[in-house]
Amino acid sequence: MSRDLYKILGVSKSASADEIRKAYRQKAKTLHPDLHPDDKAKADQFKEVSAAFEILGDEEKRKKYDRGEIDSDGNPTGFAGGGQGGFGRNYGAYSDFARSGGSAQGDPFEDILAGMFGQQRRRPGPRKGADLRYRVEISFEDAVMGAKRQMTMGDGKALNVSIPPGIETGQTLRLKSQGQPSSTGGPPGDALLEVQVRPSTIWKRDGDDLRMTVPIPLKTAVAGGSVDVQTPAGTVTLKVPEGSNTGTVLRLRNKGVQFKDKPGHLYVRLEIMLEDPKDPGLKEWAAGR
Repeated sequence: MSRDLYKILGVSKSASADEIRKAYRQKAKTLHPDLHPDDKAKADQFKEVSAAFEILGDEEKRKKYDRGEIDSDGNPTGFAGGGQGGFGRNYGAYSDFARSGGSAQGDPFEDILAGMFGQQRRRPGPRKGADLRYRVEISFEDAVMGAKRQMTMGDGKALNVSIPPGIETGQTLRLKSQGQPSSTGGPPGDALLEVQVRPSTIWKRDGDDLRMTVPIPLKTAVAGGSVDVQTPAGTVTLKVPEGSNTGTVLRLRNKGVQFKDKPGHLYVRLEIMLEDPKDPGLKEWAAGR
C-alpha cells in the first residue's frame, strides 16, 4: 500500500503551502537525529517526514501526486489519476520491483493482466533506468545559505548539485536523469543524495534561526561600542549598547537560514571576556580605590 504523505505530515489535502512547510518544520525539529542520536525509529520517522515534504513542498510534484501521476516515493505510477481507485498507486510498487531485478522476467503488472484475460505476456516497453543512491556531506554554511557545488560520489561520478537553503541532515536531493541508463531505451534513472550536514563550531541552528556566542571586552560592555560578528554570509558589525552584560542577546535580522520567502535571524549572546585579568588597574577599580 502506498503511504499517505498528507497523514505523514499531519495536514489535510487542502492545506496551503505555508501550512505544509510549517508542519514539516515542527516535525523535523522534534524528530531531528541530533536530538535522538541512538533512536533508529526516530531517524526513520525523520526520513519519512523529509521524503513527504520533498513531494508536498514542491508545487509541481504535489499536483502530480494529487492526480496520481507519481507515488509516495516520487516515482511515476504509469496511470494519471490512478490514486483515485485505479491501478495507479500499486503500479508504482511494481515499477520499483521491475527496476530492481524484475525486468529480467518482464513486468509483473503485465503478467497479472495477461493471466486475467488469457493473453500472452507483452514485451515490456521502454522503462526508466535504475536510481543511484549516495550519501553526501555538506558544510553547515552551504546548508544555511544554499549553494551550487560539483561533488564527486563514492563511485567516482562527478555531479553538479544545487543545495537549497535550509536543507537538514536526513533529507534527500533528487538529481533528475543522473542515475543508471535504461537498458530498454527509456530515460535514465535519477541520483538520490542523502544529505549529512557537518555541525558548526560557531553557530547552532534553531529552526529558521541561528544562535552563537560572541566575546566582548569589559569596556565595550560598560560603555557600548561595536564588535565584528562572523555570519555564514561573511563578517558584519554588531552594535553593542552600553550597560550590556553576559547573557545579553542581540538580533541580526535576516542573517539566519536564507529561505527565499522569509529568512531567519541570527541571535548573538554576549559574553564578557577580560582582556587582561591580571591588570593592576582593573584590580584597583574592582577594589574601589
